[in-house]
Amino acid sequence: MQVELDREELCYTGRIDMRNPSKPEFVFPASSLRFRFFGRTASVRITNRRCYWKSVVGAIVDGAQMRFELADEGETVITLLWEEEDHEHDILLFKRMDACHEFVLEALELSEDSRLLQPPDRPRRRIEVYGDSVSAGEVSEAVHYIGKEDPEHDGEYSNSWYSYAWLTARKLGAEIHDIAQGGIALMDGTGWFHAPDHIGMETAWDKIHYNPDQGEMTDWDFSRYTPQAVIVAIGQNDSSPEDYMKADYDSGKARLWRDRYRTFIQKLRAQYPQAYIICCTTLLVHDEAWDRSIGQVCSELQDEKVSHYVFRRNGRGTPGHLRIPEAEEMAEELAAYIERLGIW
Repeated sequence: MQVELDREELCYTGRIDMRNPSKPEFVFPASSLRFRFFGRTASVRITNRRCYWKSVVGAIVDGAQMRFELADEGETVITLLWEEEDHEHDILLFKRMDACHEFVLEALELSEDSRLLQPPDRPRRRIEVYGDSVSAGEVSEAVHYIGKEDPEHDGEYSNSWYSYAWLTARKLGAEIHDIAQGGIALMDGTGWFHAPDHIGMETAWDKIHYNPDQGEMTDWDFSRYTPQAVIVAIGQNDSSPEDYMKADYDSGKARLWRDRYRTFIQKLRAQYPQAYIICCTTLLVHDEAWDRSIGQVCSELQDEKVSHYVFRRNGRGTPGHLRIPEAEEMAEELAAYIERLGIW
């Protein structure tokens, strides 16, 4: 039987394009659909729009994690579950990757006479993360490269489930919106994302669709989700094409970056007047001058709910992307820090 995709028993989480509720569009990592049902089989039909990397989606089916490759373009039918007898099942379909691809959920089909069950209550705790590839979980599954440069890959090791962002949310028992994009820096014209016309977080932060190669940019309705904690993990990719912060902390370019970072935090504060905003970078190797700048901005803002967190191995943990154990390390520290803030 085919299930209408706007049924109340279907629990969507993340910054998902629901303008057409019968065809939800998934863009950001960790965006998900969770549903519970009594039946034998479950499958989904997905239309993919690929820009780069191999497109892979994830699922947690009755506690077991699975991965499914999508066709580069057009439809893919994914069998999530196939059993001989009816049982209760709990399925989470999620986006493993960033806007290297977007997909449209076209259909959800269950075995005849199946019955949708009510999902668990949504968590009362809500976090939102603004970050780059580390926040998205890029190359996280390459565990044989812990503490090393990345292996050659085509996106197959990327998995938002193992990002420090989603790991932190699960440790806190919180819902998450993971506004993360590989290669993104703060300002347009810098970083690695969408070269040579680089797009920064200052453009992408308030969008659903933000990759012009995928079509028109569209705005996000902030009334749909209000986090109590916002993590801003930007500053890793900003040294490309020039590490001006390392070269001269007091240069005009460095001062401009701090001004724009301050403006970005103020924009977040305007959207979320009561939220705690935690500014940080990650274990990925970078010059400490970027963290010094972040700390300076946080101090100058004189906002008791804006803080700067520096990880124990900040900026020196690994020359490559964080693998699962390294992401766990970050998540343990960050979750403990957030708990100490007394947000909840």
